[in-house]
Amino acid sequence: MRVIAAAVLEPRGLLLVSKRVAPAVYYLPGGKPEPDEAPLECLERELTEELGVGAESAEPFTEVHAPAALEGVDMWMTVFLARLAGTPAPAAEIASLRWWPESPGLDLAPAVRDGVIPRLRAAGLLPHAR
Repeated sequence: MRVIAAAVLEPRGLLLVSKRVAPAVYYLPGGKPEPDEAPLECLERELTEELGVGAESAEPFTEVHAPAALEGVDMWMTVFLARLAGTPAPAAEIASLRWWPESPGLDLAPAVRDGVIPRLRAAGLLPHAR
């Protein structure tokens, strides 16, 4: 499964979203590209659909290979470092949004917990746990 996602960092931390089908599990905002859809087009579409915002900027950050939290299949996720144009709010299939680690104790999707967060920390973009 192919996924395009945004790592949005603010002073509060990393923006994560949960879906209505699994409201306790938190992911990066994003989703699966449509046929022939470029990664940045997918990212813009997903941010608009899920959070009602655009991407002010987006630059490639990393590729993560991990099990998909809900589907139980292999997932390849392209992660962009993104700044949002607008204030995000849950829309479409999104149940809630949280900032991590400001909201401790969240059940993080494997790709976020084991791939994205360690790479953001290694790059000096997210503080290490205290």
